Amino acid sequence: MTLVIIIIILALIFDYINGFHDAANSIATIVSTKVLTPFQAVLWAAMFNFVAFFLFKDHAVANTISKSVQQEFITLPVILSGLIAAIMWNLLTWWYGIPSSSSHTLIGGFAGAAIAHAYSSKGYLPISKIVESTYIIQILLFIFLAPVIGMAISMFISLVTISRNFFLKVGIILLAASVTYWMFLNFQASKMEKNLEKYYSVDKLKKQVEKDPSKQINLDSALAKYKAAKPMLAEYHSIGGAGVAAKIATIDPGVNVAKLTKDIEKADNSIIRKSLMIIIGIFILCYLYFEKIKEPNAYTIAGMYKRLQLLSSAAFSIGHGGNDAQKVMGIIGAALIAGGQIKDFKDLPNWVPIACYTAIGLGTLSGGWKIVKTMGTRITKVTPLEGVSAETAGALTLFMTEQWGIPVSTTHTITGSIIGVGATKRLSAVRWGVTLNLLWAWILTIPVSAVLAAVVYYIVRWIIPGA
Repeated sequence: MTLVIIIIILALIFDYINGFHDAANSIATIVSTKVLTPFQAVLWAAMFNFVAFFLFKDHAVANTISKSVQQEFITLPVILSGLIAAIMWNLLTWWYGIPSSSSHTLIGGFAGAAIAHAYSSKGYLPISKIVESTYIIQILLFIFLAPVIGMAISMFISLVTISRNFFLKVGIILLAASVTYWMFLNFQASKMEKNLEKYYSVDKLKKQVEKDPSKQINLDSALAKYKAAKPMLAEYHSIGGAGVAAKIATIDPGVNVAKLTKDIEKADNSIIRKSLMIIIGIFILCYLYFEKIKEPNAYTIAGMYKRLQLLSSAAFSIGHGGNDAQKVMGIIGAALIAGGQIKDFKDLPNWVPIACYTAIGLGTLSGGWKIVKTMGTRITKVTPLEGVSAETAGALTLFMTEQWGIPVSTTHTITGSIIGVGATKRLSAVRWGVTLNLLWAWILTIPVSAVLAAVVYYIVRWIIPGA
């Protein structure tokens, strides 16, 4: 129990460090455009980091992190070693002002310590037998995909925003809003199906069957129940989670209605959809007022984008909180499972998300000034209009990847978005030398963290007998 408490404390310290390490990502553009002072900006970002607690209920990213290593190789010393290595690398990169990814530092540390544990306890094993290949491949792919998605969205937003045809601009925004709403509806439907599948333990039973074929009958029974219940999810919007669970209970009397209701409702992203539509509505009303009602000039338009940047930076800070706090939740969840306090990640106590969102918010309050200069001025010079585009693109990317349950780097995401707005002006507006240096830092973070964690693991093993 003592080791579990130490891990939880270290995890929250890492979360705090993550906050001030990544504070620059949230505030760099809004500070560099002089919309807010650095102190005002960190207060703003910290507040919306915590607001994420009320928006993201399913903790899909946390679940991915907790299951990125095969269960048999997750021990308390492994988690402890990964955390120590992640904290060391985070502090080092913060000190030198390198905007590396706290997310990938944590993932690399966790995987590296698990590999060291597997090799020391069972000899050489293929990496795929130690880590969950599906999750790790997704994480590695999104080292490159997250900034590319952010860049593409920011370029699109920039091009639409600078259009002088008001009605064309609004028409494109409304079309984009419809596509976004439809995408998030599909994310919700997909997650509900996945949560129903988890309720019936389909994946767990599949793994059991691989080791013990005699359990095939249990898997067949679970699959039959899942397939019979799945069509009823389509009625969620009319009868709600409790109604769907009650209806499933009519064909499967063994269902725990209260638990199933909770599992289904976790996937509900209606508050995110509505929030996005409100933000888009505010954008359209601002364009209408400043371009059609009030006589437009350079001063009023600049003022409009400065006001809108408060909104876009808030949205990005929510995405940052929702994505990054969950990574530490995943580590604490893994520690509680390894320590025997809970049996499965879905049993995660309520105090864990509250503590994680609080820690990252307090960390953001501490600021990360060394990285602000790199993110806000060295990649490209950012105006309020471009700040709005970059932050909105970054927020959308983080919201989407959170729905997919993929842990991505807020650093990578906002960097790609800033590059996108710079490239919209002209390719030479982006300082590609700085960008290439950042890319090397991104690529090296996971392997360096993994090696560092492996070294720490052997030290921990020496200090703690039987680790």
